[in-house]
Amino acid sequence: MRLTSLAAGVGACALAVAAALGATQANAVPSRLVPTPKPGGYTAPTRVLTQGMSGTDVLALQHRLAALHYWVPAFSGTLSYDNVETLYAFQAVNGLTMTGKVDAATGRALVTPHAYQPRDTRVATRIEVDINVNKQLLVYYKNNAIALISHVSTGKVNYAITPTGTYTANIFMSGRIVVPLGVMYNPVFFTVNGRTTVYAIHGDTEVPSYPDSHGCVRIPYDLSLSFYKMINIVDRNGSGTQIYIYGTNWKTGS
Repeated sequence: MRLTSLAAGVGACALAVAAALGATQANAVPSRLVPTPKPGGYTAPTRVLTQGMSGTDVLALQHRLAALHYWVPAFSGTLSYDNVETLYAFQAVNGLTMTGKVDAATGRALVTPHAYQPRDTRVATRIEVDINVNKQLLVYYKNNAIALISHVSTGKVNYAITPTGTYTANIFMSGRIVVPLGVMYNPVFFTVNGRTTVYAIHGDTEVPSYPDSHGCVRIPYDLSLSFYKMINIVDRNGSGTQIYIYGTNWKTGS
């Protein structure tokens, strides 16, 4: 499944053009809105929280992350894989190792969290994507206020490039889009060097803690059901939200 052009540094999403346009699209699952944060303080859990655990402390964690504008698709009281992905984002912002667990250090950070530092404040409503290996973040600003923070997975180190720079959300394709290298869910394409359906922010059923994509920006599947509705996309409403991608370490992995 390796593209012959990868050696030249072209992201493997490049084959999306013809394949995606001709793909059979499944009906999209109804989207969920960004949850309303629960007011009040937060107390760190007394146990280490890991995937699959349930309890009032997990429910409190879900509300806390949502209150801090991290993506939480449901308040179930069970720490799901989606929550693990959310914890990756929180840990990255707070300078912690992305374990997806709430240990003592993560618990302390949840009580007194660090804020994400904006990179391009010239545009009030924008998407910022940090492709650094130890970050892997997407932050959506609406009117200069953070509306959403999500974990992502970008171009695999020494394998694929996620292009840096300033782009625009141009084309949306609904549902399950099959391309030669796999499947994209609800992709939002941005144009790079005139190529319109090469690179996308798209959903994936697995978004690991490290860069692992073929050049696109992977977001959690559940988020992809709503993300395209949160932003402006040229082919949907005539305007496009700015996408600012930064980071320079895809080769070194540092």
